[in-house]
Amino acid sequence: MRRNNYPYQPLNQTPGHSAQPHDALEEENERAAEDLKHKIGALKSLTIDIGNEVRYQDKLLRGIDDDMDRTGGFLGNTMARVVRLGKNSGSRHMCYMFLFVLFVFFILYIVLKIK
Repeated sequence: MRRNNYPYQPLNQTPGHSAQPHDALEEENERAAEDLKHKIGALKSLTIDIGNEVRYQDKLLRGIDDDMDRTGGFLGNTMARVVRLGKNSGSRHMCYMFLFVLFVFFILYIVLKIK
């Protein structure tokens, strides 16, 4: 026992036994330590790559969110103008708009039917 109550005691080496088993254990420990070192390095590299990918994906999602906000604002303004046009112009403009929409759908139907 040591002074700080550490229970480690070195292996007894008697003159009749060789130090080869001790050296083999030491070499095995060194190999295991090297393997562990390589695995830790690979995990560190993988963690860094995952962090970079998360930052990139976050940037893309923020861009999509901004685009959706702008598109929603644009669509809201357009719908407000259409509603205001319908209220101010009377039923004649609404009738023309309805006929125009029917005409566009009819043209799209014909084009899709031909293909």
